[in-house]
Amino acid sequence: MKKQHITFNGSGLLLAFAGTVFLMSCNNLPVDFKKDKNKNAIARVYDKYLYSYEIKDLVPKDATPQDSAMIVKSFVDDWIKQNIVLHQAENNLLDEQKNVEKQLQEYRNSLITFAYEQELVRQRLDTTVTDQEIEQYYNDNSKNFLLKSNIIKATFIKAAKKTPKIDKLKSWFNSSKEKDRQLLEEFCFQYAIDYSLNDNDWMQFDDLLKRVPIKTYDKEEFLRNNRNIETADSANIYLVKITDFKTNENVSPLAFVKDNIKNLIINKRKLALIEQMQKSAFDQALKNNDFEIYK
Repeated sequence: MKKQHITFNGSGLLLAFAGTVFLMSCNNLPVDFKKDKNKNAIARVYDKYLYSYEIKDLVPKDATPQDSAMIVKSFVDDWIKQNIVLHQAENNLLDEQKNVEKQLQEYRNSLITFAYEQELVRQRLDTTVTDQEIEQYYNDNSKNFLLKSNIIKATFIKAAKKTPKIDKLKSWFNSSKEKDRQLLEEFCFQYAIDYSLNDNDWMQFDDLLKRVPIKTYDKEEFLRNNRNIETADSANIYLVKITDFKTNENVSPLAFVKDNIKNLIINKRKLALIEQMQKSAFDQALKNNDFEIYK
């Protein structure tokens, strides 16, 4: 039987084959495609063949014939390119360069060890961290929590100039009265384009600058000399009230790094748990004479 060079430049052939794969995937036919080496081959690279049974599950059941053709063509093209490069590598690398058994074994060992460690951590790791533990860690390692950028506590509002009641917004924003606070919250809920009335949490000053068009060439100096800021562009007004700030190179406030510290404590426990497991396994093997070192 004369071998045929199979190409997918003809959309009709590809569509027909994709339709076959589509029907196979839908019906899940138990067909033995290995009986004839070339009969069911759909592509060849040198002496390596790609058979139809190898991609019978490639096409989703709900795919159209056109989509099936695209999926099959993409897969076949990738298979051809990959095996052409592999052939080149096989022919051009030295035998010792092609011997990857050691690397594969080391990779397998690391994957199995990692899976075991992850399961151990999942079952035994205590992820509860108290505020007292966080505070103690913070106090013991405060030099490790220097700020890399400026942070602030602030409230701000962005509203269109033509917004209803805009003339009262500034007085509500600067007022400390509970009634004015309620009116401010109602206004923001209904009309504000962007706002934050929570000045209890720290935020990056740079994040505020992305939301409010404040022009400053020296951020630290600006923070030292500005508390209430009012600015505008062609369509909107912006009100900002900075209640606290810390510049970079200062120690981060505990609240700003609390989540990071919690993760650090948990990770430290994780490493200790794995180290304990390794020591326990070693000690048990030593006790049972499960290993020897030959001189």
